[in-house]
Amino acid sequence: MQDPALKNQSRGRPLTEAEATLAADLESIYERGIHDFAVVVDELNKKGTRRPSGDTGAWTLDVFEAELKAINASHDAAYEENGIGA
Repeated sequence: MQDPALKNQSRGRPLTEAEATLAADLESIYERGIHDFAVVVDELNKKGTRRPSGDTGAWTLDVFEAELKAINASHDAAYEENGIGA
């Protein structure tokens, strides 16, 4: 079992509401055994999950990749600036 004190040790900032929603939606999709990204994208569209970037439109594989890369870059920058445990 993970130590609760270490839960957010690698975060340089808290998740935004849209990032948290995306994470929860992805968890629920993966929990159902869906791992094919094309199907994941379809499920995000069915759920009406908003893009964390604020852009609108349907999820596609390219959009999914771009959103995840943008989130990772933002967290990397925040981690660099703020250190761990935000």
